[in-house]
Amino acid sequence: MIRKCLFPVAGYGTRFLPATKSMPKEMLPIVNKPLVHYGVDEAVEANLNYIGFVTGRGKRAIADYFDISYELEDQIAGTGKETLLQGIRYLINNVKFSFTRQNNMLGLGHAILSGETLIGQEAFAVVLADDLCLHPEGKGILAQMVTLYQRYHCSIIAVQEVDNTEIERYGVIAGIPLHDDLYKVTDMIEKPSPENAPSHLAIIGRYILTPDIFEIIKHTQPGKNGEVQLTDALRSQAQNACVMAYKFKGIRFDCGSIDGFIDATNYCYRHFYQQGEQC
Repeated sequence: MIRKCLFPVAGYGTRFLPATKSMPKEMLPIVNKPLVHYGVDEAVEANLNYIGFVTGRGKRAIADYFDISYELEDQIAGTGKETLLQGIRYLINNVKFSFTRQNNMLGLGHAILSGETLIGQEAFAVVLADDLCLHPEGKGILAQMVTLYQRYHCSIIAVQEVDNTEIERYGVIAGIPLHDDLYKVTDMIEKPSPENAPSHLAIIGRYILTPDIFEIIKHTQPGKNGEVQLTDALRSQAQNACVMAYKFKGIRFDCGSIDGFIDATNYCYRHFYQQGEQC
């Protein structure tokens, strides 16, 4: 059973300056709910009720958000606005939250390694909150991946096809097709040029990782931009054990970019909030 989900949230969010000068990018709202709330909802839907955050300086708002605000509760008690807090109240009452610090921004691999103290020696999921993933008519992406893990018991990464014009922004896999949009990974490259990309299958911000990944990261040398890349650690794991790539069912918005953030806001507003539903 997978119980835990790790959220690396220590990044600076420089593409959203000046807003992120004093506000975590993960707290940017899609309509009226922060990005990180969507990610936690997705984890809880997959029965991952132990949520760990790898935070950094200036990220206290995330911890405050997943805590009770007694002053606010008192102010809106007995009013119609109480219903707006039902979703976050459920999470506060039913999910265990824990936090640790990434003192230096040394890449996603380093962020995952910083979370080892919260995970221990068990398989776990990872969510990058600025990838907003929705599947309105079925299981969420993490729930889909947990089902696959229960069958294969190996690391699983979510992938989607991207155009040549976007390929340099992602880690890209090479793999052997198996079935049901599933691939056995044979290689992966972090942010390749279009001519060097092994495929058009790009890694997005959803992972299930087996606990040996921590030891692999410890022996992974810094790669592109001098950072410890999770992609490099996963390549080593794929070559020595097994990593699967899953072409998920659903919609993904890159909310780490201005265009993706606006697209996600418009989508959720049109498809949910105008109809009085929650996204």
